[in-house]
Amino acid sequence: MSSRRLLKAAEAIREVVSMAIITELRDPRVQNVTVVGVEVTPDMREAKVLVSIMGTEAQQRTVLKGLQNSVGFLQSKIADRIETRYIPRLSFVMDDGVKKSVAVQQILEQIAKEREGKATNEPQLEAEIREMQQDLQVEDSSRDEGPDHGLRQK
Repeated sequence: MSSRRLLKAAEAIREVVSMAIITELRDPRVQNVTVVGVEVTPDMREAKVLVSIMGTEAQQRTVLKGLQNSVGFLQSKIADRIETRYIPRLSFVMDDGVKKSVAVQQILEQIAKEREGKATNEPQLEAEIREMQQDLQVEDSSRDEGPDHGLRQK
């Protein structure tokens, strides 16, 4: 089977599963689910459904259990809407892509804030450096003008 055909089948399965979850699945455990993608084996006997679930870890586990319990119903929906020799056996897997992208976004925002903070503090830092340099020059000049007026004893 060509990879193009597999991609088309995976996309069709994704559409059927996501619409069935949204409109027809009545399991109260299954909420806040987004079907991100589907990976189909070359023989079309198995399909891994990648889902993104909003919520805490406990809520995510509950939703995954609800999805696993509704596999038969979802497979029957695939059988009704897609004509294939085999109806793929579904398995649900968490996709951490969304969670990782949110974490990356937070890191980038933090870096931007730090850079912005440095940019606003640069004039203040430069003034402090000049002040320290002036203090050092004053100290050096006071040492040179000490009681022996710069004469050193051997």
